Amino acid sequence: MTSSAHTLGTVLAVDSGGGDGFQAPGLGEFYPETVAEFSLLGVDFAITRITIILWIATALMLAFVIAASRKAQIVPGKLQFIGESGYSLVRDGIARDVVGPKGIPFAPFLASLFFFILANNFMAIVPFAQISPMSKFAFPLVLAAFCWVLYIYIGIREQGAGKYFKDILFLPGVPKPMYILVTPIELLQNFVVRPFTLAVRLFANMFAGHMLLVVFSLGAVYLFGRDNFSVIFGPVSALMAIVMTFFELLVIFLQAYVFTVLMGTYLNGSIEADH
Repeated sequence: MTSSAHTLGTVLAVDSGGGDGFQAPGLGEFYPETVAEFSLLGVDFAITRITIILWIATALMLAFVIAASRKAQIVPGKLQFIGESGYSLVRDGIARDVVGPKGIPFAPFLASLFFFILANNFMAIVPFAQISPMSKFAFPLVLAAFCWVLYIYIGIREQGAGKYFKDILFLPGVPKPMYILVTPIELLQNFVVRPFTLAVRLFANMFAGHMLLVVFSLGAVYLFGRDNFSVIFGPVSALMAIVMTFFELLVIFLQAYVFTVLMGTYLNGSIEADH
């Protein structure tokens, strides 16, 4: 039984006359039971419901991209139009405008990043899934780590290791005595704060969104099952669940876009000589 189903079962099992009252969802939502376990090269792996959702979202995203580009026509069909619109949004709005003149070669990577996050975020409102893998910190952290490695690599490739790290640690135009204060801040910002905040921003929004949806949905189920006047609050909770679903739809797109834009700004800082 999944964690969400277990929580729902707990709510429905509450005695209508009082009992323990409403059982609010907790962190167990993000630690579902293991579906399968295995070891590879001495490393233990566990597959959970969230892992499977990640695979499904990725497979659907790949299927959509392939279907949208398989038979490209001058007059695009619906799938081709949606795919091209999404790619153009990233290519023109991020690769060209944010990264800069040298940003077009990064458009495929940025578009892949955008569509991957968008597909996984969208699972938060898909029936029977109803949770985004990005609401579990490990997934956005891995994405941020990958982006951080690319950010450093591009900076070294474009500027050379010596100049790149010198410009980061010793900002041009700063009085030398100020390096005692500025250098540790720049070191922390570029090598710790940026990847960490990149991951936390995505994780925190999807985590909070999932918790709000679960609280209002299960709250409505619980309130409708009461025998006293609490039942009148059931429709309010159900309405809030619907409202929060539409709000979550906005967050789903916005967080995918923000993550990609921030990666674009980091690439711009790596490509440009001045930080």
